[in-house]
Amino acid sequence: MAKKSKDPKIIPYRRSLNINVGMIIFAIIFIYMAFSVYTYLKKEKIQFYEVVEGSIVNDHSHTGIILREESVQYTDRAGYINYYVQEGKRAAVGTRIYSIDESGSIADYFADNPDANVTLTDSNLSDIKRQLSAFAMSWDPYSFREVYDLQYTLEAAVMEYVNLNAVDSLDALMEQTGTQFIQARAPASGVVSYGIDGYEGLQANAVTSDSFDRAGYSKSITKSGKLVENGAAVYKLVTSDDWSIIFPLTEGEITEYSGHDRLHITFDRDNLELDGGFSSFTGTDGNVYGRLDFGQYMVQFVSDRYVNFEVSAQRSVGLKIPVTAVTSKSFYLVPLDYMTQGGDSSDTGFLKEVYSETGETSVQFTPATIYYSTDGYYYIDMREDAAIRAGDYLVKPESQERFQVGQSAVLQGVYNINKGYAVFKQIEILSSNDEYYTVRKGMNYGLSVYDHIVLDAETVEEGQLIYQ
Repeated sequence: MAKKSKDPKIIPYRRSLNINVGMIIFAIIFIYMAFSVYTYLKKEKIQFYEVVEGSIVNDHSHTGIILREESVQYTDRAGYINYYVQEGKRAAVGTRIYSIDESGSIADYFADNPDANVTLTDSNLSDIKRQLSAFAMSWDPYSFREVYDLQYTLEAAVMEYVNLNAVDSLDALMEQTGTQFIQARAPASGVVSYGIDGYEGLQANAVTSDSFDRAGYSKSITKSGKLVENGAAVYKLVTSDDWSIIFPLTEGEITEYSGHDRLHITFDRDNLELDGGFSSFTGTDGNVYGRLDFGQYMVQFVSDRYVNFEVSAQRSVGLKIPVTAVTSKSFYLVPLDYMTQGGDSSDTGFLKEVYSETGETSVQFTPATIYYSTDGYYYIDMREDAAIRAGDYLVKPESQERFQVGQSAVLQGVYNINKGYAVFKQIEILSSNDEYYTVRKGMNYGLSVYDHIVLDAETVEEGQLIYQ
């Protein structure tokens, strides 16, 4: 039997390593994109602001003290007083203002005959409602004292309305009761007010900071039907429509109001707006005070000594930018007549002296970016890597005059990022508040509407690339 041959030895085939170039490129791109996304997410974002046209109106709130031509009138006898002219009404010379009942018989008569009392008319009630509405519109919860002032004013007004309505029957009442009234009449033409506070003779030059301390302020109002003493102050007469408001000024307000002879005023009450003549003076206490003079609307404030109001400064219109976008930068100053133009280009710059290794001197045109200009100088870059540095000599075109760079000045500005990198742009501030500046529009080397600027100037440096 034949012998079987052995099975041949099987050797596994070793495959060659096939590198897929496409997969490698894809992996590289994936890693690059992942890294870019990671760095973008981790990188601090530079926020920008789009420049817009706008304006800022700075309204300053003040509390002032009112001065008027007012004289206090006193009674020459004791007795029960009854008024016949309403608060804030104008009285002609000889108008009956009040009467004095020395015996008190009229008061007893009204007490015994309540039906004889005269009631309030619809017009009276309407006027009281108007006063309450005006108070509610301007009420300050931190000035509770004004509530008591209103209470006294309304109580006096009600008594005045009642007595005023009884004038027609007063003579008959006197004859019926057999009582002789002492009637007081106005010594001059003017507006009647019943609030006496001791400031009636106050002059502007006597106002001090203590005059505005309302903690010690008080006002007395004598009510109809009350017993008054001989020589008591019973009312005051305001004899002129001219009146003034004196108010303290801060250092900033002194500067802002400087040069103004009139200011626009908005009063808290009724939103009344007036233009008043403005002046300022230094008081005896060394503080500076403002004075506003008016020739109308005195009657609306005849019952007030203190008044709250706002001063609207002149409206500044220009480009509106955030305060945080503004920074400052130093520049070299170069005289205007040293500016020239490159021979083969339209670039502007200066002729700078340069020195060869052998010490020979020549003049080389050096382009320069102009950031700002005045009547005498251009402002050029002051960075260490700038083409023109401190100590360099510039030559005046078509002349042998030389100017050594070194004089510098500081400008305020913002970083413009329209081109994808931070470029300093000079600004001129017109007005400001806590959040925004209004800057001049249309300046050479300045900003324009819709420019993009860095919102926070502290987060970038000039020349830095910005990804919007």
